[in-house]
Amino acid sequence: MSDLDKEIHTDFSKDMTYGDYLQLESLLTSQKRLSGHHDEMLFIIIHQVSELWMKLIIHELEAAIKAIEKGEMQAAFKMLARVSKIQTQIIQAWDVLSTLTPAEYMEFRDKLGRASGFQSYQYRLIEFALGFKSRHILKIYEKEPVLKMRLEEALQAPSLYDVSIHALAKAGFPINPELMKRDFSKTYGGDKTVADAWMEVYKDTDKYWDLYQLAEKLVDIEDWLQQWRFRHMKTVERIIGFKRGTGGSSGVHYLKRVLEHRFFPELWDLRTSL
Repeated sequence: MSDLDKEIHTDFSKDMTYGDYLQLESLLTSQKRLSGHHDEMLFIIIHQVSELWMKLIIHELEAAIKAIEKGEMQAAFKMLARVSKIQTQIIQAWDVLSTLTPAEYMEFRDKLGRASGFQSYQYRLIEFALGFKSRHILKIYEKEPVLKMRLEEALQAPSLYDVSIHALAKAGFPINPELMKRDFSKTYGGDKTVADAWMEVYKDTDKYWDLYQLAEKLVDIEDWLQQWRFRHMKTVERIIGFKRGTGGSSGVHYLKRVLEHRFFPELWDLRTSL
């Protein structure tokens, strides 16, 4: 043993260990296979890891929204850049899951019952934070009142794009006043005054550098989210083809439709008009 190794602490009778800090005992015993099939472990872990990454995305998005409301743009940029990096990790998870073949998945798919990734409440919180609001989806969570209340609050709250539009107004752009008091529980559908404001930002990036950076951070996040959705759709098609999802959705057909959702419409439209 080298002299350096002799400095390693080995007595944890009174100290917290790495496993204690991360609560590894509960974390690593949360993979309960219902079928006993070898590949079900892969299926469970991929989804659990994705949920952990989504928890961090929500943590960063909620903080970024508050930072933008306060005008703390640099702090928001750091958080939004982190979200984009996290998204790359979630996208790569589909590559691992796609090693599951159709024959292997059929060995335990029936054990899922009606459980489906469609029911992920964290994914709904991300959609709500980005501005895609859907009240009817809350019916899925009626048996969990605390969770439903959290989703209801997120539904009513201003999204990342809402506070970005407010930032345009604070910068002096003549934003439609109706947008400043709109019902945040409804998906934003676009507005000419917002389109005109973003166009001016992009035509004079030196003058509106912070708003320009904000716009590009938003485009990054939507771009990565759509790539995640595409990889999701192709992985599902690869494993179950065009079967219905376990939660009752139309499976690949549904996933193809959501690829058409847009969170920040003016920021994509201006690329044609600029």
